[in-house]
Amino acid sequence: MRVAVVGAGAIGAYVGAALHRAGADVHLLARGPHLAAMQQHGVRTLSPRGDWTARVPATDQPKEIGPVDHVFLGLKANSYAACGPLVEPLLDRHTSVIAAQNGIPWWYFHRHGGPHDGTRVESVDPDGSVSAVLAPERAIGCVVYAATELEGPGVVRHLEGTRFSIGEPDRTISRRCQEFSEAMQQGGLKCPVEPDLRNDIWIKLLGNISFNPISALTRATMRQMCLHDSTRGVIELMMTETLQVAAALGCRPDISIERRLAGAERVGDHRTSTLQDLEKGKPLELDVLLAAVIELAAITGVPVPTLRTVDAISDLLAQGAAA
Repeated sequence: MRVAVVGAGAIGAYVGAALHRAGADVHLLARGPHLAAMQQHGVRTLSPRGDWTARVPATDQPKEIGPVDHVFLGLKANSYAACGPLVEPLLDRHTSVIAAQNGIPWWYFHRHGGPHDGTRVESVDPDGSVSAVLAPERAIGCVVYAATELEGPGVVRHLEGTRFSIGEPDRTISRRCQEFSEAMQQGGLKCPVEPDLRNDIWIKLLGNISFNPISALTRATMRQMCLHDSTRGVIELMMTETLQVAAALGCRPDISIERRLAGAERVGDHRTSTLQDLEKGKPLELDVLLAAVIELAAITGVPVPTLRTVDAISDLLAQGAAA
């Protein structure tokens, strides 16, 4: 099995190293000092489960890799529309694209069934620009429950969690999903193939839609947001509205708001990816989190006043960060 990791940052390099340990033919696509460090020293993983190093081939030239069986996409969702030059040399007729993204994916309504089947979500696929590069037919969904950070070039700090749930948009248990899942498990990670990954998408989104923008606005960690009563109240409202949108689309995630908050509090003083991006001067990945759900709320007629308020404020922050 050949795998190319496009965007081998904290999550991508961690997955690539695990697959390499399982014996897969893995290639990492990265750039800058991080790429140079991985080429020279491999991927060094620091984890409560034990530290280890994997000598994974790494490059910034996708043509050196060529066609693969699976592309694992570790890029931010706001980079997808422009990733064609990185992905196209890796594609064969049957190549899958496994996108480890937060929020609502561009393929959400592909083979969804029902009245919204085939609907394009403008917030995540503006004018079809993402679908033109990443055909929905290639997509395997992926919901990441692992927390990692780049501690330095070539060094991944694994904080918690090893689960990467995957699934087909049409809810089938495909051979390509099973193949990737088996390799991930052999590499020491959890990778269940879910019959309906959309439920997992909403479970993960409950936290991302609330904690990520609030953390960027307040500079607070997960624990701090959970322990501040007023902020916790806003987060509960955001989660409630999000669950109402999910229900309107036929999804009822098997998790309570209290349980989701308790899990976030256990993470401790972790800074969300959005806060980390803000601190590094990177674009904020909020369209697939907030704007997409507000768009889905409009499609389904669900009122989401708290989400709209936080979106308005965080969008101003995002514009300032991008300036």
